[in-house]
Amino acid sequence: MTALRILVADDHEIVRRGVRVLLEARPGWQICAEAVEGREAVEKAGRLKPDIVILDIGMPVLNGLEAARRIRKDSPQSEVLILTMHESEQVVREVLTAGARGYVLKSDAGRDLVNAVAALSRHETFFTSRVADYVLKSYLDGRGGEEDPSAVTPREREVIQLLAEGKGNKEVAATLGISVRTAETHRTHIMRKLECRSFSDLVRYAIRNNIITP
Repeated sequence: MTALRILVADDHEIVRRGVRVLLEARPGWQICAEAVEGREAVEKAGRLKPDIVILDIGMPVLNGLEAARRIRKDSPQSEVLILTMHESEQVVREVLTAGARGYVLKSDAGRDLVNAVAALSRHETFFTSRVADYVLKSYLDGRGGEEDPSAVTPREREVIQLLAEGKGNKEVAATLGISVRTAETHRTHIMRKLECRSFSDLVRYAIRNNIITP
């Protein structure tokens, strides 16, 4: 039997360790890689092609939602499972729109995580019971697929996250592989587009829209 290969991305070592212990107790399941931030998760998913990618939402450099979008685009054979402490309707909607097929709260991981991974290995969906109502009310009726036409682009969300994490223009440029001038242009455009009058306004936007976690 072919092993089920799983990538785990979370910026907390204790969470990654707990997930590894829980999942590798199952015969034929193996953690093929770990990542501590979103860009690393995307890179490793693209290179290793795991069957399942388990992502936290609140990761540095590139959050789990953006990582999920990239992984589903670049490695469509990899199913994405979100493992998070967040359970708002907005977050669930964004997770589904990003292409993830599973959603488990960290508080429910001991009970649900194994079943969730098993479901995704069969290309089925799995949602922890406390968020199932959100799925039924907001996504399955069609509202979950709607996007705000004025929303920022994926690249702009990356820049917002890095800025909100305290990165300067040079660090943003180095992280994204763009010129400092381009980073400065992105920053100016984002501030104008979001009508942010200060850096604090930008940070509040990032928190409110789940780009970073406080």
